[in-house]
This record gives sequence, C-alpha cells and structure tokens, in this order.
Amino acid sequence: MSCAVSDALRTGSPPQCAPGAVLEADPWGEDLQLSLYLLYELHYRGFDGVDDAREWDPDLLRLRQALEARFLDALRTELSDAPRTVEDAFAPLLVEPIDHSGSLSHHLATEGELWQLREYAALRSLYHLKEADPHAWVIPRLTGRAKAAMVAIEYDEFGAGRADRIHAQLFADLMTDLGLDPKYGRYLDQAPAPLLASVNLMSLFGLHRAMRGALVGHFACVEITSSPGSRRLAKAMRRCGAGPAAEHFYAEHVEADAVHEQVVRHEVIDGLLADEPEFEADIAFGCAATVLLEDRLASHIREAWDDERSALRTPLLGP
Repeated sequence: MSCAVSDALRTGSPPQCAPGAVLEADPWGEDLQLSLYLLYELHYRGFDGVDDAREWDPDLLRLRQALEARFLDALRTELSDAPRTVEDAFAPLLVEPIDHSGSLSHHLATEGELWQLREYAALRSLYHLKEADPHAWVIPRLTGRAKAAMVAIEYDEFGAGRADRIHAQLFADLMTDLGLDPKYGRYLDQAPAPLLASVNLMSLFGLHRAMRGALVGHFACVEITSSPGSRRLAKAMRRCGAGPAAEHFYAEHVEADAVHEQVVRHEVIDGLLADEPEFEADIAFGCAATVLLEDRLASHIREAWDDERSALRTPLLGP
C-alpha cells in the first residue's frame, strides 16, 4: 500500500491498491502506518514535486479514510477496558511510578550512551519538528475557556512571537548539537512502525473535528507527562556532553510544561467539558491511546538497545 501511495503521489494518478489490502493489513505494521503518514503529510508541508491540490484528492482521501478506520479499530480493540472518565484516565499520570525499568528517560539519564541519545532524537524528530501543528487544528473547534487556554499554550509552543524560540526550532538546534540533520522529515525512511503510529495518532485526532475531544486528551497527556521526563532527558544530554542546545530543549520544557499541565487540566479540559460534557469519554480515549502508543514505542526502543542494535530501520551514520 505504501508503494501504491508513493507511486500515486509521484505520478498524479489514483492509488492502485489491491482489493482488500487495507482490511488484510497489520494495523500496527510499517506498510499501513507509512501509508497513513504519507497521506497525512499532504496536510502539513507536502512533498517536492507533488501538487498541493492532492491534499483534497478524493481517491487519496478514500484510501486514507479506510486506513484510519483500520487504525482506529485496532486502537479501540486494544483499549476496550481503558478508563472512560477524565479522572480515571489522568490520575495515574500524576504520580511518578516506582518501577523505572521500562522508562526510556530514566535509562538515558542514568546509563544511556551518546549513540542512544542520537537515535532517540532522530526518531522523535518526526514528532517534534511538527509538534504543536496538529494541536493548533483544534483551536477553531473550541469555544470560551478551552479556546483561550489552548491558544495561550500554543503561543508558548510557537515561541511567543520569536521564531528562534519555536519549540520545533529548538529541537532542530538540539539535532544540530548531536550531529544530526535537522531537515524536516529527514529520518522518515529510518522510522519504524511504532514511531510512525505515535505521530499518526496526533494527525488523526487533529484532522477530524469529531475527534476534538480525543485531541485534547492527547495534548493533555503529553503536557502532563512532559516535565518529569524532560528533566531526566536534560540530565542525559548534560551527562553525555551533547551540547548546550541539546540540553536547553529539554530544560525549557521542565518549567514550561509544568505550567502547561495546570492550564490544560483546569482550563482546556474543564472548559471543554463545561461546554460539551459528552466528550469526556473521548478525552479519556485520547489519553489512553497516547499512553498505549508511547509504551509500544518505548518497548521497541528498549528491546533493540538491550540487544545492542539500532532502534531505527537502518543505523545512523557518524559517531
């Protein structure tokens, strides 16, 4: 399917997928997740040589809808027993777990090596170089308190009016310190399925007005869990001598996201529920889906590193 999508984008023709290909595809596999990623990218920066009008090509949209349905069905199946209330979904995230054995940030802070930090940054670049963009899609779909608070947080994410402080730019600076190529999308070919799925999730939620509750849940989950992890990753960058920009990206998020956590919980979520209480289950689903996919990605990375191999599809060049 991903070959069919790639060919369709190159040639301008409809995607030539075999009948039943979507239904037979592994919803967690590279083929489906890469296909979705390519189709979603048309709504971001597009591709060189691809007509911008393909963003709304009906044949591509039909395929995307089928892929999304397969992905969503898998998520809902995995999360059939997940919490349905905001309190139950977010309560576990407000307490630091005692067992750190599966935590990537704890591993990197205490015993991670520079090559692992470089791999982690290359993987996360597909997320962080477009971070805040899909969340901005929810702004026109909110009202009152939720909208005002969301705009306030996004203003910080986009640098508070300064291009050099846009968080995506700060991550690009981090990549430069680590000897990585900061070009947008540079490491797509090396991205494994669990990473693609985590990025596709926020695009899926962001592009659908009907899923605005899930996007708020996703956004809140990211903000709530960011500050403690960022503190450990700043320590990891400092311990490994990654460079000032590499350390600064995570140090910036320690304080900023601690503030964002309070705003998103008490203003964005509470404001949305005051206006549209029927979205509580969707907010909880967005949170649970984010935790699920982040755990799957962390497991993939740790399994690779424990086997002393790259977590990318092909290892990075350089030191």
